[in-house]
Amino acid sequence: MSGTIRGIARAGIGLALLAGSAGTAQAGAFGLREQSTEAQGQAFAGAASGTGGVSSMFWNPATVTMRPGWVTEQNLTYLNPQGRIRTQPGTNPAFAGLGDSGDIGQGAVLPAGATSYQLTDRVWIGITSGAPFGLTTKPRDTWAGELYGRSNRIFTLAFNPVIGFKVNDWLSVAAGPNIEYFRLTLRQAVPLPINPAGLPSSFLKGESWGVGFTAGALITPAAGTTIGVGYRSSVHHDLDGSIGLPIPALAALGGQVRANLNTPEKVSVGLTQAISPVARVSFGFEWDNWTRLGTIGIVSKTRGVPVSVLPLNYKDGFTYSIGGEYDWSPALTLRAGLAYEESPIDNTNRSVRLPDSDRVNLSIGAGYRWSEKLTLNVAYSHLFLDKGRIRAGAGQDYNVQNIAFAGLADGSVDIVSVGFRYVFGEPAVAAPAPLVRKY
Repeated sequence: MSGTIRGIARAGIGLALLAGSAGTAQAGAFGLREQSTEAQGQAFAGAASGTGGVSSMFWNPATVTMRPGWVTEQNLTYLNPQGRIRTQPGTNPAFAGLGDSGDIGQGAVLPAGATSYQLTDRVWIGITSGAPFGLTTKPRDTWAGELYGRSNRIFTLAFNPVIGFKVNDWLSVAAGPNIEYFRLTLRQAVPLPINPAGLPSSFLKGESWGVGFTAGALITPAAGTTIGVGYRSSVHHDLDGSIGLPIPALAALGGQVRANLNTPEKVSVGLTQAISPVARVSFGFEWDNWTRLGTIGIVSKTRGVPVSVLPLNYKDGFTYSIGGEYDWSPALTLRAGLAYEESPIDNTNRSVRLPDSDRVNLSIGAGYRWSEKLTLNVAYSHLFLDKGRIRAGAGQDYNVQNIAFAGLADGSVDIVSVGFRYVFGEPAVAAPAPLVRKY
């Protein structure tokens, strides 16, 4: 019986902590990148150098100084993932007959917003809000991998106020705290010695608040050239949660648990270059330090003893992007972009709870200047995900009662985003001559 409970804890708590999948998270592992309709139109190329408008503060807070006056942007993104885990030879015979996962993708709407306000000719303040991690994946309740996951849900909400300073006409800097809420819920089958098609579910819930920071710099070395570098720190979460077991004889073994989770740091680099009065090309690079997650220990709060260990062993994630925009007319701007992302998850650390893989992002978008104050944006992206193999059971990092599961994950994502930018009042007076002369 103790071995059964250890298996429940190892799979159950790990699933809750890392709810997300190739079918839902649109950046590596369980990250989300959909913070700007404008930047999405260029596959987020140059997001750190301002191609995302005011919303570029998510990648680089120094972009808060790019627009005078009081400006707000609001974005709404619909994510339509499709993903399936197909059972492969090597799966335990008692479970293999239960079949594939079905479509694990769950459509979701993701809001994000950003506002900047110019206090003086040198100082700006701003704030962004959005979900940097999470969303949902849900296979069929009864399937061959049910011991390793029946549903995964994670919700995050981050608020990032910043203050920016324009040092001179070619350098701006900014920084601010990043306040993040993290909530999770999961279900999975309980590995009892009964009919695999009728196993009950356990659940785990947990939440936490954490604080990190962002910082960045924006450089304009020459007219028409913008370079941006931004940093989002890791956020430490002390997750408070509870495990619920459906069997009365096991209920006392559930209760309160806690776990420490550190989200990955992100470094973003962007370059935007004007190639004519009406055309610009942008390049982007992002590094996500997913290795920070490492191995997560799970502890019972009531008994004060370790319950399980989750060996994630993720690698670093890298994203490379190129995009461009063209002013078709004074009112209409067209955008397109291409990105390639190296996922931190591969055949050595992939699980049913996170069947992530490398991907290609192909995006198009447009902006329409409705008036001097209002600009409307729209973008569409399609993500092509590589197939990925999954192995769980004896000798693997993920193991419940030595019950083997072998699968092949495949998926894609369609993303549609709409947004607007609105300028309040009249534009502020341009900054005076630089404080520091450039030689």
